[in-house]
Amino acid sequence: MKITKSLLQTGALVLSLLATGVMAAVSADEATKLGTTLTPLGAEKAGNADGSIPEWTGGLPQNADAVDSKGFLADPFASEKPLFTITAKNVEQYKDKLTPGQLALFKRYPDSYKMPVYPTHRTATVPADVIAATRANANATKLVESGNGLENFQGAYAFPIPKDGLEVIWNHITRYRGGSVRRLITQVTPQTNGSYSPVSFQDQLTFSANLSDFDPSKSNNVLFYAKQQIVAPSRLAGTVILVHETLNQVKEPRLAWVYNAGQRRVRRAPQIAYDGPGTAADGLRTSDNYDMYNGAPDRYEWKLNGKKEIYIPYNAYKLDSPKLKYDDIIKAGHINQDLARYELHRVWHVTATLKSGQRHIYSKRDFFIDEDTWQAAEIDHYDGRGTLWRVAEAHAQYYYDKQVPWYTLETLYDLVSGRYLALGMKNEEKQSYEFGFKAGSYDYSTSALRQAGVR
Repeated sequence: MKITKSLLQTGALVLSLLATGVMAAVSADEATKLGTTLTPLGAEKAGNADGSIPEWTGGLPQNADAVDSKGFLADPFASEKPLFTITAKNVEQYKDKLTPGQLALFKRYPDSYKMPVYPTHRTATVPADVIAATRANANATKLVESGNGLENFQGAYAFPIPKDGLEVIWNHITRYRGGSVRRLITQVTPQTNGSYSPVSFQDQLTFSANLSDFDPSKSNNVLFYAKQQIVAPSRLAGTVILVHETLNQVKEPRLAWVYNAGQRRVRRAPQIAYDGPGTAADGLRTSDNYDMYNGAPDRYEWKLNGKKEIYIPYNAYKLDSPKLKYDDIIKAGHINQDLARYELHRVWHVTATLKSGQRHIYSKRDFFIDEDTWQAAEIDHYDGRGTLWRVAEAHAQYYYDKQVPWYTLETLYDLVSGRYLALGMKNEEKQSYEFGFKAGSYDYSTSALRQAGVR
């Protein structure tokens, strides 16, 4: 696989910064690369040598295609056909551009798993104010508390020119998700025969600076506020989770509460972190598997391996179509791969290894993070014996009308049990994501949590 050499020549610099306890931002001269040789978010602007990855030219315009009355986006690439399809029969031909987890899926499901590969389109960008904040972060944001917190951070994308693996992970954690969003999504955990019972969530998320009553003079350690309510099935409906996500979770751990509909009580929920069980996930994901990866990075050592070119799910407009039913998507073993779209993109490869003395069900994780959006595209999870156990794959799309890169669907495949989790489907819902909705600090208070719960 292709490795960017300059990214590997950082060892001495990282060690010197770690010795100080505060990791410095890049120089003003280096920051001038943003918007010139680098995109405004820090990706390589140029394409690759053979042109299979094109130059970034600004992303899709906001009027790239039609938006229906429910907010669903038309597919700007609907007329394209796959360049080729990777199957178990020809996978050896393409293995240098696949992750170990992807190769394992071909081995686990040789008769059904496939990857349709399409032309690459670098579609993503973000609003001008987010670009300005990112540029400011390049000059000012620093890692503190041994890399587990941020100083002088604003907006999104803490380290557009990262120097180590931990800075890359912070970019995923702090990436732009529209400032605020409200969505009704479905999660399923199919049995090995493909049968499933859907669980529906009403989610809302607001970054601190986007609160309607935000007061910069009273800014605190909170990165964003999130609330999630189970709305179906009826046996689970009414349970609500509230999270205040902190920037430094070692100094001030994530604040989480749950309203239990059966008990009609609000209780603190410290288990909603790390490898605590994911909500209504039948044991198939941890709390920090949500959004591919979330939370405090303090339990792992983070190693930057460089950049690679791999095939990742991208521009998943077909998979998000409101014409689809969930039965069209959910199949035995894995989702319907005929609806997937893969493209060749450059990714940052970061390995997380569990620190000595720390506890987590995953002893190692390999992250493959898209250079254009800083979103995790693929994550391989290893168990305590060092065996590949679970493979996470995110089908990303760019919400061009709102200039927000995010996911259509997150999947997490258990190679041992043959089951998987699919999270984020909205094809059968009444509307797509609602970006930019207004919420104040009260909406994320425990009083509001209690009022939101129903039995």
